[in-house]
Amino acid sequence: MSGTAEEQILAEGKHIRLMRRHGWEYAERANATGIVAVLAVTNEGRLILTEQYREPVRKSVIELPAGLAGDICGEEGEALAKAAHRELLEETGYEAAQMVYLTEGPPSAGLSTEVITFFRAVGVRWVSSGGGVGHERIKVHEVPLAEAATWLQNAGARGLLIDPKVYTGLYFAA
Repeated sequence: MSGTAEEQILAEGKHIRLMRRHGWEYAERANATGIVAVLAVTNEGRLILTEQYREPVRKSVIELPAGLAGDICGEEGEALAKAAHRELLEETGYEAAQMVYLTEGPPSAGLSTEVITFFRAVGVRWVSSGGGVGHERIKVHEVPLAEAATWLQNAGARGLLIDPKVYTGLYFAA
């Protein structure tokens, strides 16, 4: 298993590749071109969050609606904003009139090549039940924005993990 002389594939699964380059070992997605996270707030001032069990941490995690871009066969060139629209609808049942770019950055620059692009969903409206696709069992939470900090603290006290990207979303929601 190898890439270039400077880059070596150490292991490869269906979705993730373990790499080594210049002495660094890191993971990269095998079948995605980007990652999106969506800050969605309804006209009534409710922040849309998701909750789902995550096997690597063996707990349920509170997250912003998020997902991969370019991971669907035939849609490898999917634009990030299009992926944000799709993920918001699939996971939460909410549709947005527009996605506005906010920022991007690596969630774990020493471990992964992932760069997450954040979007603000504009004109959010509920159109279906959401819940994810395939094996996903996503629970949707609508949290009054003014109560989000307390709600998240209480969720953590109940044993849920809070993805730090939620706090990035709250920064932009302020």
